[in-house]
Amino acid sequence: MIIFGIGGILHDASCAVLKDGDLVAAIEQRKIARVRGPGELPEESIAACLRLANVKPEQIDCVVVVRPLAAGPEASLHMELRARFPKSKVILVDHQMAHAASAYYPTPFESATVLTLDRLGDFRCGARWRGAGNHLQLEKELYYPDSLGDLYGRVTELLGFEPNADEHKVQWLSAYGDGRFTDVFRDVLGLRDGEWPSIDRSYFNSDRHTHGGFSSKFYERLGLAEGVAVPESKRMQVAAGLQRAIEQAALEMAGEGENLCLGGGLSYNALLVAALERSGRWKNVFVQPAAGNAGTSLGAVFYAWHAAYGQTSRGSMKDLCLGPGFTADEIKQVLENCKLRFRYLLTTDELIEKAVEQVNNNRIIAWMHGRMEFGPRALGNRSILASPLNPYSTENLNVYIKHREPFRKFAASVPAELAGEYFEVGANARFLATVGRVRPKHRKTLESAVLGEETVRVHTVTRDDNPLYWRLLQAFGKATGLPVLYNTSFNLFGDPIVCTPRDAVRSFYSSGIDSLFVGNFFLDK
Repeated sequence: MIIFGIGGILHDASCAVLKDGDLVAAIEQRKIARVRGPGELPEESIAACLRLANVKPEQIDCVVVVRPLAAGPEASLHMELRARFPKSKVILVDHQMAHAASAYYPTPFESATVLTLDRLGDFRCGARWRGAGNHLQLEKELYYPDSLGDLYGRVTELLGFEPNADEHKVQWLSAYGDGRFTDVFRDVLGLRDGEWPSIDRSYFNSDRHTHGGFSSKFYERLGLAEGVAVPESKRMQVAAGLQRAIEQAALEMAGEGENLCLGGGLSYNALLVAALERSGRWKNVFVQPAAGNAGTSLGAVFYAWHAAYGQTSRGSMKDLCLGPGFTADEIKQVLENCKLRFRYLLTTDELIEKAVEQVNNNRIIAWMHGRMEFGPRALGNRSILASPLNPYSTENLNVYIKHREPFRKFAASVPAELAGEYFEVGANARFLATVGRVRPKHRKTLESAVLGEETVRVHTVTRDDNPLYWRLLQAFGKATGLPVLYNTSFNLFGDPIVCTPRDAVRSFYSSGIDSLFVGNFFLDK
């Protein structure tokens, strides 16, 4: 049985393929097409997923499409899908259900509470579900405009960032602030003990279309004149107040129990995930690592497998490396076409040895191997890597390569079996979806990765998930005594994570990266 899922048609489109219960391909349209194209079928992603799954359109048994659909007449989209997949059953699944399915069905939990939170989708901006066996039962819904995601976007704009794009910047900025404005945002959210949010609209001015649209009442609560820019001295405090109020709201909405699953765009917030992990209200917390609109294509195929076809066997997220990979011949052709000088490393041992040598010499390397990751985070296949022992690594990464704010730190990748020696962190560090703390013994060594006073982004790497990257970490540990590398996504200037060898070459030569490892090919500046 082959199920094809399409999600995020209006924003962050993606496709996924489930073959006999196994997730065999998943690709975001923007990564492969390199341009935004909302409101249309993700043509390049469709073609690439079919190729990776080694199937033809007429072999697809079921096409599952996540609402909301294209802005034009829905009938035309349906006719287009019927023509393209002539033998397929076509199923529609609503937005929040797709989020819930993507969060619950990949887990081993026989039962769980599932909480989905995002900005909006089919008028809803959140829901709580009860997962039991093969079924998801809706318990409660949150409707727009009582949206945690919308409030986060408004504050993102208030602080001078781009809404619906830069919310992660507000999250990391919040790590440096205190809780002085938490009550302000609790009141904006209308939080009452045990109740779900009910936004107090008096804190907004419908005639103000910039800076988040906040009212004079809101500015007065912040101690600012109406309409002025938030001064630098208060930006981190505003971010921290918002973050803490959002965490408290999510805790109230989730309740307590044995297992909790999280989906929806707000679940990208690693500080929120960590707050739920540390709350003591849940024994197990699982967050969908591709939690946003793109991840709804995963929910679509899981929903069809379990709800439409009644299958009981569970799949898993595996390693999320579900996109295109490239052969040595394909890589070599690109390098030669670009007239580049390179060295081919004959063995994996030679590859690892060369990479360790480069990083240990305080050089920043780009590391592109295997299949591209699905989701927004680099998990060791499309990464930029640096040594924590290099005192200038984070400055160089921020200033000369990523061109981003100094308060945004980099993840620390570590072999999973050694993580406990260096960090306190939850299970969601496997997908870089939570944050942890550095153990006191290693705080001085890893201080350049610390957000605020003690928070650090941790990526735990298992041998099964990514054997090559795991070997690199182990080898670096053997050479230096520290099996930790700083890891950030291999992309520049707001571009998507690199997909192809040509993307990698372009980013390498447009940045301050010192050397590039793409497959077994080594390029040096």
